[in-house]
Amino acid sequence: MMRLSTKGRYGARLMQQLAFNYNNGPMLLKDIAKKENISEGYLEHLIPSLKSARLIISTRGAHGGYSLTKPPYEITLKEVVEALEGPLSPVECIEAPSVCQRAQFCVTRDIWKELGDGISQTLNSITLGDMVKMQKNKKGPSLIYNI
Repeated sequence: MMRLSTKGRYGARLMQQLAFNYNNGPMLLKDIAKKENISEGYLEHLIPSLKSARLIISTRGAHGGYSLTKPPYEITLKEVVEALEGPLSPVECIEAPSVCQRAQFCVTRDIWKELGDGISQTLNSITLGDMVKMQKNKKGPSLIYNI
């Protein structure tokens, strides 16, 4: 079964919290962890990848924490997932055809490529701003999102 790892799922939730808080300054990781019911220690492991991808910045000091590097409508879910998971190809031979002797004539590779392209297009069409808007339209515990 093909699944997104915990890194990708929790990273998307971390970034959604930063998007909700975009105009209110940096957020502490402990606050994000509490709001999302995710271990702060686990979130700490996601930070370096998101910083390396230049999706977030950290600010030190009394009013420090983490913030998005650009507005929520300029960061796609694809950027977030790729920063944490790597390439979105469902099989290795899509990104590196040399790993398979059959790559040039393999029909299943063509199907896996089409699947990967569909996933990539979907994730690229959704921004963090879209996620904030979608959450605001959802029923449920909106109190945790400060909306």
